Amino acid sequence: MKKSLIILIFFLLFILFYTCNIDNIPESIVLLKNEKISINTLYGIEFKEENYVNTSTSSLGESSIKKVNVTLGGIKVKQVNVTILPEVEVIPIGKIVGLKLYTSGILVVGINENILNESDIKEGDAIISINNEKVESIENIKSIVEKSNGEDLLVKYIRDNDEILVSTISPVKTEDNSYKLGLWVKEGATGVGTISFYNPETNDFAALGHGVYDKDTGELLKIEEGSLLNSKVISISKGEYGMPGEIKGALIEDDKLGDIEKNTEFGIYGSLNINNISSNDKIKVASRSEIKKGLAYILCSIDGNEPKEYEIEIENINIENNINNRSMKIRITDEELIEKTGGIICGMSGCPIIQNGKLIGVVTNVLVNNSEVGYGVFADLMLKEMIK
Repeated sequence: MKKSLIILIFFLLFILFYTCNIDNIPESIVLLKNEKISINTLYGIEFKEENYVNTSTSSLGESSIKKVNVTLGGIKVKQVNVTILPEVEVIPIGKIVGLKLYTSGILVVGINENILNESDIKEGDAIISINNEKVESIENIKSIVEKSNGEDLLVKYIRDNDEILVSTISPVKTEDNSYKLGLWVKEGATGVGTISFYNPETNDFAALGHGVYDKDTGELLKIEEGSLLNSKVISISKGEYGMPGEIKGALIEDDKLGDIEKNTEFGIYGSLNINNISSNDKIKVASRSEIKKGLAYILCSIDGNEPKEYEIEIENINIENNINNRSMKIRITDEELIEKTGGIICGMSGCPIIQNGKLIGVVTNVLVNNSEVGYGVFADLMLKEMIK
């Protein structure tokens, strides 16, 4: 009896593991031309194409759509739509730029429970109106609260990007005779980073390779819009053990390069309003199967001049990684770059990585305990994010 129960438990676990693995295969998959499906699956799960081809059009051109069956032991258990993008050429940039991001509403980054202790509002929510009056700045909020004379205010806010909620908050009079809501808020974020590449056919650009996160809440910053600005490198601090270095820059407010439209886990995206941001030639985007361990180059303008090539080494490739921006482990080997920066430093996120004349990815992260080593994200992940 005990043996039969153990066998039954193992059988149920077997079914559970396979069911979960099949459920985790997405309904739609986007691939580059000649790219194979790279998804972790259990033994016996295979992908088999049907004799079906359709077409669709995106900003990258005409794509083909195929239906692919997921099979287990030869039996169809699921069907997915696979979109094959046309062969794409982009222009790598590697230029340090300024970023100004504006949130969808005024972001709540902290709560003073001594003042506010009965509201449902929480960190990460974005205030969009008070008493049906749209708020677009912190000064707007201050003015409304001060004029309230302590009367209840109807605060409307967004949670998790789409759910709109309403709370009633009673302003509290403080020792200096001013009124407070008990919320710490912010309007957005500014900084410098590297623009990675753009599509010359559409002027769409990609930058950073990772998202911009709110340093107070730790969440991906929900933006409504943003500006890509020219910038001037002010100083460079070298990376050391346990202390990442940094490029400090000044944003040139009256020299706008483009509009930022979305902030994602795989970078920021938008459109350029100039045509001469780079004199580099167009290059193809490599599929993952073309990426090899060994010599590659990054493009970077750390000294504020034109982007320059620096040697790196690809140490490891996680070809099945579709969930984060640590697709490749890279090491800076260029002595000139190591002398200037110590390796990878803040502000270099987004530097394009080129191997055998193709764009294979961009720099995203640095190891805190070794600034010569870091990570890059596959270029195909950024390209796919660009057209979403």
